[in-house]
Amino acid sequence: MAATRSDDATDAAGVFDPLRPLLTRVAYRMLGSVADAEDVVQDAFIRWLAADRAVVREPAAFLRRTVTRLCLDQLKSARRRRETYVGPWLPDPLVGDEEEDDVTLPLMLALERLSPLERAAFLLHDVFGVGFDEVAATIDRDPAATRQLAARARAHVRDARPRYKLEKQRGLEIANAFFEASRSGDMGALGAMLAADVGMWADGGGKRPAAAIPILGKALVMKLHRSVAVLLRKYGSTMVHTGMINGLPGFVTREADGELQTTALEIEDGKVTGIYVMRNPDKLRHVH
Repeated sequence: MAATRSDDATDAAGVFDPLRPLLTRVAYRMLGSVADAEDVVQDAFIRWLAADRAVVREPAAFLRRTVTRLCLDQLKSARRRRETYVGPWLPDPLVGDEEEDDVTLPLMLALERLSPLERAAFLLHDVFGVGFDEVAATIDRDPAATRQLAARARAHVRDARPRYKLEKQRGLEIANAFFEASRSGDMGALGAMLAADVGMWADGGGKRPAAAIPILGKALVMKLHRSVAVLLRKYGSTMVHTGMINGLPGFVTREADGELQTTALEIEDGKVTGIYVMRNPDKLRHVH
């Protein structure tokens, strides 16, 4: 008896579903958006359903290629949208992401400065371990050009890669201490945690109040926190939980307006060098 369409879809899903988490990680690291990544992966599944799967020798490679090409198409429109984005843009926060690929939030921001092809070559080869021949086929370039793309990308993002691995528990202790000091207004304790060249980026997306430009340097970051602490003491900010956010220690809070907020801390030599605050509710829908 011929296979039914239902049987065919079940067989396709049986191959696809175990690969979905990996494909979603590829798409998210290409796009920086959880919702867009999920849409791309679902689009890839629809294409997988329509494909002649009998001739596909390596489904994982086929699907990774499909997802990457869909992401490259998406990046063109995403870049146009970001030109009109209100305030600093940060990638959607991934809370509790434990993937051991060192794609931390600062590295994702560095990837934003790359061309789409450089980004694809770097992520596929350096992060996901895909051979250059397959990367070349994926992005429709020859292997030599693909190696050059990855090398250029590597040079651009070198400074954004962690110089040493911060012990997770120590990072979460600093995150807890940062929350307590910033919410209680203990500026002495807060100042002791900050590096001289600390920077702060807050993404409100025009939907919630946030600094319109990055706040750079310890003096300006401290000035902002003094002002914010006055409001927090009056209106409150409740800790939901601490955890890893895009590979950095941080915490999730519920603010006075009832909305969630994530704060991720970049830490070097025991000092906070970067503070990344997500306030845009559109980017927090998946956080709880």
